[in-house]
Amino acid sequence: MSAAVAAAAAAANSGSRCNSANSSSSGNENSLLSRQIAVTQPLQPPSRYESQKRRDWNTFGQYLRNHRPPLALNRCSGANVLEFLRYLDQFGKTKVHTQMCPFFGHPHPPAPCPCPLRQAWGSLDALIGRLRAAFEENGGPPETNPFGARAVRLYLREVRDAQAKARGIAYEKKKRKRPQQHQESSSGTDLNSSQPNGGLVMVDSSDHGRPSMIPLSVLN
Repeated sequence: MSAAVAAAAAAANSGSRCNSANSSSSGNENSLLSRQIAVTQPLQPPSRYESQKRRDWNTFGQYLRNHRPPLALNRCSGANVLEFLRYLDQFGKTKVHTQMCPFFGHPHPPAPCPCPLRQAWGSLDALIGRLRAAFEENGGPPETNPFGARAVRLYLREVRDAQAKARGIAYEKKKRKRPQQHQESSSGTDLNSSQPNGGLVMVDSSDHGRPSMIPLSVLN
């Protein structure tokens, strides 16, 4: 009897060791498989917009650090944003004719002229949009966002109007068609109409370029 009990106990111990070994082997295989999946499925690279937004944010941060005296982000105002936009003009590639220039208002001047090169309004407008989003994504409160200040909006409007006159470019509101819907018999009105979306599109974007001095993503 005791021999039978001993044999049964030995068989149970052997089975337990086999189950433990199988479980350990299965765990190792699952861990290896997880690592292989992680290696074969890398993270998706950021979009072009996200990459450009990050570069713009780093550029603005460097501008604040190089400012004399240096500026802290939480003390940055709309006036500092305007200084930054004017600073970028020296790296612009868009010819903006002065009123004394014979080509003032000509979209395609027939000859070169000494008028200054500036940042195009469309580039500045897009830059402010990216920096405004980056400010809030980095913990800045929307109510104190310097890139959404009224002074910045007015400055962009002035740049748009001045460049439109100087370069002979018309800025028109972009229109889009609403999805077709069935006409309601009760009202008798046609819903298949075009509505302005409030956006602006540049009709003519011909620029006279020159090499930039620093690698800013906002250069036209």
